[in-house]
Amino acid sequence: MDETYIKVKGQWKYLYRAVDTCGQTVDFLLTAKRDAAAALRFFHKAIREVVSIDKSGSNTAALDALNAGKPDEETIMSGRVST
Repeated sequence: MDETYIKVKGQWKYLYRAVDTCGQTVDFLLTAKRDAAAALRFFHKAIREVVSIDKSGSNTAALDALNAGKPDEETIMSGRVST
């Protein structure tokens, strides 16, 4: 998973993007801002088992919220990457 700001029709939007191991885009989400709610929406939409994320607090908070109350065998694992 990666994320960045892009300009769409003259307005800045935040682009979340899920990629496979070959770097091909699997799914994406455009949002008005980067926050835990947006990251959680994207995780619900795109993620199946394992996600690589940076140290962003919003990404970590969203992943924690997504996993809250789930048994260990159903949680989404994170593989943190440094940026």
